[in-house]
Amino acid sequence: MNNIEKNADSGITLKILDEISRESDITQRTISSRLDIALGLVNAYLKRLAKKGHIKISKGPMNRVKYALTPEGFTHRVSLTYDYMQTSIDFFKDARQRIDSVYKQMAADGVTKVLIWGDGEIAELAYVSLRGLPLQLIGVVDSDNTDQGFFGHNIYSFNEVLKLEYDAILIASFSNEEIQRIKELGIDNHRVYCL
Repeated sequence: MNNIEKNADSGITLKILDEISRESDITQRTISSRLDIALGLVNAYLKRLAKKGHIKISKGPMNRVKYALTPEGFTHRVSLTYDYMQTSIDFFKDARQRIDSVYKQMAADGVTKVLIWGDGEIAELAYVSLRGLPLQLIGVVDSDNTDQGFFGHNIYSFNEVLKLEYDAILIASFSNEEIQRIKELGIDNHRVYCL
């Protein structure tokens, strides 16, 4: 199992343990719905957690199943939470370093007006990292053009980009889909900076 699969597995396990700790008489169907994973997968995880001694499964009245975290399960949940937090911190540290490196390159290239492409957590980190630099944020580009704005800046649709004045676009995503979308719009790839 590679790191991505291990992180996904640990994430699902943690979410299931969280659900059980909140509601002992929760059904597998409810867990499946809340976590948006297949019912059979929930069943497999619960069986594995029970086999490892992390949860105890008992029958209640009217054949209702109850789940309870064991002391080992509680300890495992704490360990998974710690690992999740550490992975998240490492991810954001890496993202911040990449963003700082790209901004340094932009400044060296003479860029002054920047568009951030995307409005998720990476875009927020890119915005915070922009403060104090000789770069001006023109706005944010996202498929979901909302009236709410982005930290007081306009959010533009993909089609509006062609009408804007900017020197560079920072793709605030690690997805190749955004690069493809930019190519489809005919935007000069020399003006596009990726993380």
